[in-house]
Amino acid sequence: MYIGQAAQRSGTTIKSIRHYESIGLLPAAQRLGKYRVYDQHSVELLIFIKCAQQLGFRLKELQAIFAGHKGPQMPWDLARQVIAVKKQEIGERIAALSLQHSQLVEFEASLEQARVDCPLNSL
Repeated sequence: MYIGQAAQRSGTTIKSIRHYESIGLLPAAQRLGKYRVYDQHSVELLIFIKCAQQLGFRLKELQAIFAGHKGPQMPWDLARQVIAVKKQEIGERIAALSLQHSQLVEFEASLEQARVDCPLNSL
């Protein structure tokens, strides 16, 4: 299939496909004359890349998954490792945000108490 059809099937854009090829996320497509020709494996990789980006992966992180990968199969073991690392990072951010939220609640309560205790309120 040509690049337009690959873009349509994967839910991405022609520009994105060209970019992914240029940075090594997607193997260079076969050529039929001057046209790029993609197979189902390429579409599956594009879908994977799009889903991963929607889940917060940056292209550099995805490049780590695909670095040196030339085979027809997805590097699932490496993908699982990278996903585990991403989950750990998210867990740490959740914990930090939860602590920040608790501190804001305490700070807000202390401000309210300071307002109530303020001697100027009795004037």
